[in-house]
Amino acid sequence: MSPVDHFSSGLVTPVAAYVISSVGSMLGLLLTSRARVVGGRAGAFWLVGAAFAIGGTGIWTMHFIAMLGFSVPGTTIRYDVPLTVASALIAVVVVGVGLFLASYGGDRLASLIGGGLVTGAGVASMHYLGMAAMNMSAHVSYDPVIVSISVLIAVAAATVALWFTVRVSGALKIGAAALVMGVAVAGMHYTGMYSMSVTPHHESGAVPGAQAVDFLLPLIVGISVITVGLLLAALLSPSEKELRSEAAYRERLRAHDEGAPERNLFGTPRR
Repeated sequence: MSPVDHFSSGLVTPVAAYVISSVGSMLGLLLTSRARVVGGRAGAFWLVGAAFAIGGTGIWTMHFIAMLGFSVPGTTIRYDVPLTVASALIAVVVVGVGLFLASYGGDRLASLIGGGLVTGAGVASMHYLGMAAMNMSAHVSYDPVIVSISVLIAVAAATVALWFTVRVSGALKIGAAALVMGVAVAGMHYTGMYSMSVTPHHESGAVPGAQAVDFLLPLIVGISVITVGLLLAALLSPSEKELRSEAAYRERLRAHDEGAPERNLFGTPRR
């Protein structure tokens, strides 16, 4: 059996990863609910924010925190910085693409499925690119069957998540959906990790790359800044209920103006 330990820090990393994933998903769903109401260019900005929340915080950060609990006894693990950064960018971009496809595709099932396929495949690519970023004095191989299962989980989870983003509103529903999304993301991650087999080399040399702890400070600072910024933007902007009330009020004014008779210069209706 491959000498790997996915929980070298106990339950700290999986619990922290799940909490972060749920928080990122909750914030993303909150932003997409605003995007649906606002629409137009402002709605697109909310969707970009949601891509950072779900892709950056809910998926990639969850992945990296969970990776902090991964170890191979007797083997040093380092991380390739460019590949790690690339995996983060992929997570944000593919989630953004999926959000725009699902949001602007209307009620078409093809848009939802297409967005789910693109996002799921992208999330799986992000995951395995992040795993490829690990440098160690060992031979790494993957079980193709388990890899395929993890990709299917990623596509299914992405499709469900996109359905949530175009359907779910209200604090309780968003909270429940975020908890489900957290389970799906964590399930995909640990299924993918289970596909890995590691055979350490007999002679270990210097391993290039950065230590996992080197990412902690910029990770915490970056996540905190982005998450707090998006949260403040959501809290300081009008609520979804207020936006819907304003939209309904404007629609009533428009209908009243269209139905009003034409008036002359003195304000009296023309005959």
